[in-house]
Amino acid sequence: MDALRGNRRPVTAATLAEQLGVSERTIYRDMQTLAELGAPLQGEAGLGYMLKTGFFLPPLMFGADELEALVLGARWVKRQGDAELAKAAASALAKIATASPKDLRDSMADTSLWVPIGMDDQPNETFITPARLAIRHQHKMRISYSDEAGRTSERVVWPFALAYMEGKRLLAAWCEMREALRHFRIDRIKAADTITERYPTPRHALLKVWRAENNIREDA
Repeated sequence: MDALRGNRRPVTAATLAEQLGVSERTIYRDMQTLAELGAPLQGEAGLGYMLKTGFFLPPLMFGADELEALVLGARWVKRQGDAELAKAAASALAKIATASPKDLRDSMADTSLWVPIGMDDQPNETFITPARLAIRHQHKMRISYSDEAGRTSERVVWPFALAYMEGKRLLAAWCEMREALRHFRIDRIKAADTITERYPTPRHALLKVWRAENNIREDA
């Protein structure tokens, strides 16, 4: 069930067998057993299997490595994300801790993996949240942007990805002025307004082109 939950698309019995170290025959037998027990499975032999959307498998159980990964990731977001994401990270950890059969709050507090405090911990985040929300809703943005030479231009962009790099945030967007994919540093945006108009090309299509142009794997 955990293996299925980690995939957004149907996964074949052969893939599951390799991942779990068992035979395909075992996978077929286990799928039949799970279906008989009421597990919300979709798919069939030869095509692939996946869990139906909205399914949640209680109770939450985490190994030591999984717990450390969650805590480290949340601490990084609290350092590098915008204020709303930092708040959401803390809230998510609290829900995970109390939703487990064993209260994990003490274990999380004792995790000795930390994100170092540096000079770049407080980047200019004025336009991070608007950009993130524009990506979520696939809305256009009108920005005033200053390039490396200090030249300012007014652009309408279709934001579809936001990279949180150490000390800087990079917005990937289709630029209407250049009629091409472009990257914009958030700290060089001088003004921004969200246009409550969905851009015409779906975000996933823009992401696909962007990944191909930049040789970025889909799971990155």
